[in-house]
Amino acid sequence: MIIVGLTGSIGMGKSTAAEMFRELGVPVNDADEAVHELYRGEAVAPVEAAFPGVVKDGAIDRAELSRQLLAAPERLRELEQIVHPLVRAKEREFIATHRAAGAPFVVLDIPLLFETKAEGRVDQVVVVTCAADIQRERVMKRPGMTAEKFAMILARQVPDSEKRARADHIIDTSDSFDVTRGQIRAVVDRLRAN
Repeated sequence: MIIVGLTGSIGMGKSTAAEMFRELGVPVNDADEAVHELYRGEAVAPVEAAFPGVVKDGAIDRAELSRQLLAAPERLRELEQIVHPLVRAKEREFIATHRAAGAPFVVLDIPLLFETKAEGRVDQVVVVTCAADIQRERVMKRPGMTAEKFAMILARQVPDSEKRARADHIIDTSDSFDVTRGQIRAVVDRLRAN
């Protein structure tokens, strides 16, 4: 089974690309969704212990956690040390399930694939990209996004040009959904041919 890592900087269209892989019948494991689940379950107690006041109604309040991290960005590593091992466990479970089912390949949607050195866990890398002005426009439309928050996120991410240089496949989402879908179909066809 081929394990494909899907990544791209914020606002590049990675979530849309992941959905298009799903539409083509490809199993996709979404690391962000795993975090959302963990923030309602296993991660609640350890994150609250490290970041008091982030739990509301039994779940991590992402806005409060984000506020605390903006105030002390150096603590991000501490959060990652709690959450990343839990996300990895969910990922291993996903791979084992689909390997047992005989899937020819799966996609691991990992936003920080290069930043977390996760490329060693995948066989091929798909990088989703777009023009920088389109990226900025998309990101600034997100609820609660500020120029400061966008800058902090970009500072944590490997530059898009480096991601593209390290990719096995590149999906450019600057154009229409149909053009993007065609690029993804071509990647799926190449993977199925392996």
